[in-house]
Amino acid sequence: MADLVGADPEVVRDAVRGADAVLSAVGARTGADAGAGVARRSTEALVEAMQATGVRRIVVVSAASVGTVASPGRPRPPRFNPGDGVVMRHVIAPLAKVAFRRQYADLARMEDVLRDSALDWTVSRPPRLLDVRLWPRYRTAEDRNVRTGLFIARADVARHMLAVLDEPRTVGHTLGIAY
Repeated sequence: MADLVGADPEVVRDAVRGADAVLSAVGARTGADAGAGVARRSTEALVEAMQATGVRRIVVVSAASVGTVASPGRPRPPRFNPGDGVVMRHVIAPLAKVAFRRQYADLARMEDVLRDSALDWTVSRPPRLLDVRLWPRYRTAEDRNVRTGLFIARADVARHMLAVLDEPRTVGHTLGIAY
């Protein structure tokens, strides 16, 4: 465990040195944190530490709507996520993008950092996170959101992150995950 944003780079290197992989669920708690680039800056610190220590595999959590958020690395993202249905496209996603504008912008820049790295990355993009499980199984979709997927338990996102660690076909992809 290390403070990724304000830490001495050597502290972060020590935290990842010898690891087989890094799992990151870093995210801003508030709009102010997001405005400060908590997710992007933390991921930059992790990427630098991983490159310095030879750790190649990283799996991170982002958010379902981030695929349609512009960033320096993706100035023209698609207007709609191909996995979203009509209600998600025209009601839920636009409202979420307004409400979480800063958080999504920070996460989009975090994803840029990963795409620009030479690491073996996978991004998990869940919709609304819950503290309870609703169903025994979740669904996934590669490079798109899960159709009609509105919720997922945090525990299932963690379980999914562990499951994709040894899945080479997920490297370089975003994975929608939802019930």
